[in-house]
Amino acid sequence: MSGRRHDQNPPEHAEHEESLADAAPRSHPRAAPERLPAAIRRSLPRAAWWAVCTSLAVLFLYPLYVMITYSFKSPSEAVAAPPTLYPHDPSLEHYRALAGNGGIDVLDNVRNSVVVSLGTTLATLVLSILAGYGFARLRFPGSNVLFFATLVTFMVPFQALVTPLYLLLDEFGLLNSLLGLTLVYTTFQLPFGLFLMRNSFAAVPRSLEEAARIDGCGHLQTLVRVMLPVAVPGVIATGLLAYFTAWNEFFAALIFVNEQERFTLPVTLSVIAAGALGSRNWGVLQAGVTVTIIPCVIIYVLLEKYYVGGLLSTLKK
Repeated sequence: MSGRRHDQNPPEHAEHEESLADAAPRSHPRAAPERLPAAIRRSLPRAAWWAVCTSLAVLFLYPLYVMITYSFKSPSEAVAAPPTLYPHDPSLEHYRALAGNGGIDVLDNVRNSVVVSLGTTLATLVLSILAGYGFARLRFPGSNVLFFATLVTFMVPFQALVTPLYLLLDEFGLLNSLLGLTLVYTTFQLPFGLFLMRNSFAAVPRSLEEAARIDGCGHLQTLVRVMLPVAVPGVIATGLLAYFTAWNEFFAALIFVNEQERFTLPVTLSVIAAGALGSRNWGVLQAGVTVTIIPCVIIYVLLEKYYVGGLLSTLKK
């Protein structure tokens, strides 16, 4: 009997020790301070990350702030030294000066930029979509070689083709015209647009195209009804790149257009900066730059997720 009691007591004693061991850590006064350094270590990288991001945001946004505030300053305040941090007497006089002051109507040049940019975007999209679908789905002998040859044009600098393009546009009567400028922009946007659309279509599963073929769709119907809805991010990315490039381009517009009423907005701003209004009016110049960036900012904010998605989709192939 004593032996049995000796066998039964140790388990009870062990359970008692285990319960004491479980209760000890919960009542130990040092448990809470031990968690504090770990929390600090986790929060420090996050705080440093936010500090870096905030610094970069201020670095990039401050020039925009200076530009916008200058455009709303009065003429006397815009040339004050030292410059003021914000407009003390806000005025729209610089924006009114953009319309017809000094023989330059910037609104006409804005219209020219819109026509050229939209024309370039439309032409680039149509040609890139058709050619990109052909290279992605319609295999033919030498297709890869032809696609590579198209991409090689990236390495040809625009300055090397200025003289041939000038003579070609003059031969066809397109010099000093918005149509000729649109064709030049489209020519240089096509290679990258073709690259984006070809990779966007190549990322679409072939099963969707095969299902459309079973339903009796031809190549054009398959492209319009099946491929394009899936490749919308790539289409938007291609269109945005073409639009932004044509909207902000300066050198070609300066070379191929030589009449003030046909200038695009960047060329007109350079004329204003050179003192065409009688003096270098920084307020009018900053107002013109503000007008230039507004469409780009609005379009990018509205379509940013499609733009990023389209660029990322092209990197998967």
